[in-house]
Amino acid sequence: MGFAGKVWRLLVGIKDGLSLIFLLLFFMLLYTILTARPSPSQVREGALLMQLDGVIVEEQTPIDPFAALLSGAAPVTEYPARELVRAIDAAAEDDRIKAIVLDLTNFTGGGQVHLQEVGEALEKARKAKKPVLTYAVGYSDDGMLLAAHASEVWLDPLGGAIIAGPGGSRLYYGELLEKLNVNARVYKVGTYKSAVEPYSRGDMSPEARENYESLYGALWAEWQARVKKARPKLQLDAVTQRPVEWIQANSGDLGSAALKAGLVDKLGSKVDFGERVKKLAGEDTWDKSPGAYAYSELDAWLADKEPVDEGKPIGVVTIAGEIVDGEAGPGTAGGDRIAALLDEALEEDLAGLVVRVDSPGGSVLASEEIRRAILRHKAKDIPIAVSMANVAASGGYWVATPADRIFAEPETITGSIGIFAVIPTFEDAARDYGINADGVRTTPLSGQPDLIDGFSPEVDAILQAAIEDGYNDFLTRVAQSRKMTVAQVDAVGQGRVWDGGTARQIGLVDQYGGMDDALEWVAKQAKLGEGEWHAKWLGDDAMPYDTLIQQLVMGDQATAPRGGGDLFGMVAQNQQMLVGQAMHDAERLMGVRGMQVYCLECPASARVQADYPASGTWLGRLAAALLR
Repeated sequence: MGFAGKVWRLLVGIKDGLSLIFLLLFFMLLYTILTARPSPSQVREGALLMQLDGVIVEEQTPIDPFAALLSGAAPVTEYPARELVRAIDAAAEDDRIKAIVLDLTNFTGGGQVHLQEVGEALEKARKAKKPVLTYAVGYSDDGMLLAAHASEVWLDPLGGAIIAGPGGSRLYYGELLEKLNVNARVYKVGTYKSAVEPYSRGDMSPEARENYESLYGALWAEWQARVKKARPKLQLDAVTQRPVEWIQANSGDLGSAALKAGLVDKLGSKVDFGERVKKLAGEDTWDKSPGAYAYSELDAWLADKEPVDEGKPIGVVTIAGEIVDGEAGPGTAGGDRIAALLDEALEEDLAGLVVRVDSPGGSVLASEEIRRAILRHKAKDIPIAVSMANVAASGGYWVATPADRIFAEPETITGSIGIFAVIPTFEDAARDYGINADGVRTTPLSGQPDLIDGFSPEVDAILQAAIEDGYNDFLTRVAQSRKMTVAQVDAVGQGRVWDGGTARQIGLVDQYGGMDDALEWVAKQAKLGEGEWHAKWLGDDAMPYDTLIQQLVMGDQATAPRGGGDLFGMVAQNQQMLVGQAMHDAERLMGVRGMQVYCLECPASARVQADYPASGTWLGRLAAALLR
């Protein structure tokens, strides 16, 4: 028995040892897979294929696998605009790349500034004698703004192209809240600060309508000018002003209508398109299926073209998404996280700093935290520039105030200098259900604020006074930054939103230009010549295993089209975004938030759909929202 026991214990020990070894090997393999990056060896002679199955953004948001699992929907793929531009610029100069191909079948859009940046890169590639071809089943405004810069625009014969222009409806909940006896208490400063209107009205105020018409009119004019310049033969007036007549003249055939109007150059299937690319880029020796051609994928191409840093660093900090308190991000501008990035960079010998802003604003406290961190860099007597992307409004403008120079594009949305807060109380609803509140107070503020019994007049007055003081702080910061009087800032403030062109005329922006212009200006101020500096991006990029998480968590749905790429699929996608807007508005009303410098007038980002997908179960969407 003693011998058998020893043998048994030996076998158990060997089993445990082998289990431990296999467990270690499993986790080593898992780590290797998760941290694996695309190999530059995958680059080969042929086309550069940019299959944009998602949205173009300023900063990529890491995927939360638990939220993705609970949501029941595939996360929307995000493509940083600067990475796309870097890929196209490199392709223009590399002899291995014979053509640049954009598959826009499942493209969900992007901001107008980002689209124009990518479009300008495509124009440079064409000037370098590189053909640029695009393919889609359906083109809408954003896809057309990209495709306009292509040498050949292809469309599936069963597809179509519809240009709607900016604008549309948003949801107003004032009457609903009144029926539910929910009192949305609004505290604001600014005639045009319409961020609170959805909770207090059933329609748009005349002031908000005036602001929207001016803003969208400017954005629409810029869009038309860009597209007409790229495609001078395009019959844009017929497409946008007489759409029914245009479609009926082609017997309802959207593909033929798009071809005759000059929106596209060729009608053909995906195979036809592939055969055309094959003539330019060469045959795929690995794939003999119809329409196959030689190509390199975007991720592998970017890995092959990693930039080499030379010279002194110029810091770049990105403020993208809503500005919130805490550590949120990337993709959301967590005030504590961004301030920490800036403070860590104080240890480095930066020659200057560029603040890249693509944000409609958010928390006053978080915006001020970021502003103070930028000022700590300014105290080191280095040049600081702000580069505005699609949106730099309200809190997005607050964080721009320390800059020595502000760059924006004509399509940039900025301003919205105003402040507000919304707090719901339920005294009327409680009373309907027989719930009453009573007690003893020693001061006017005892037991306040009371969400069930309502606020006392003293609390209402204090909260409104705090909002007015916050607005005065905002005006003072802008006045000091822009060398204007407080009265002058107030005249262009009041919550009004401006396009970049008007903002430059009224003194809120210094000059037109993008990220490269801002970097070059900082380098010049730092007395650095060409090759003597490089951009150093503060913070980490999105995790390299996001695509793998999509596959593991979502399965086949991770790469499935979102509603289809034809006209009806695009309509369905717009309805999804409307559901997302409603959920976002509900969270904004019920969420725990302080004073807000947020631009609700700014066009909704395609990220709303990413945050609140309309597919999947309602329980999954609720759980995903709670996990944010």
